[in-house]
Amino acid sequence: MRGGSDGARLSTMRQVLEILGFLALVQGVAGLVHEFTDWDWGLVQRLGFLDGHEVYASVALLVLGIALFAAAGSRKSV
Repeated sequence: MRGGSDGARLSTMRQVLEILGFLALVQGVAGLVHEFTDWDWGLVQRLGFLDGHEVYASVALLVLGIALFAAAGSRKSV
């Protein structure tokens, strides 16, 4: 049987997954917007080791964000 602390821990984990998913989505969108419009915002273009691979990194961040939201949604509230 689950106690109250398990429910609070699941709720906290869900919130962390949602926040990380949101940040990944925002950075993925920012990277794609930067690549196609030359607006200078977002984190992906500032990382030197991603030179030439910014679009792939941005798409990967979008997929990661969606996966994190799916993981957060699969957590059942107690």
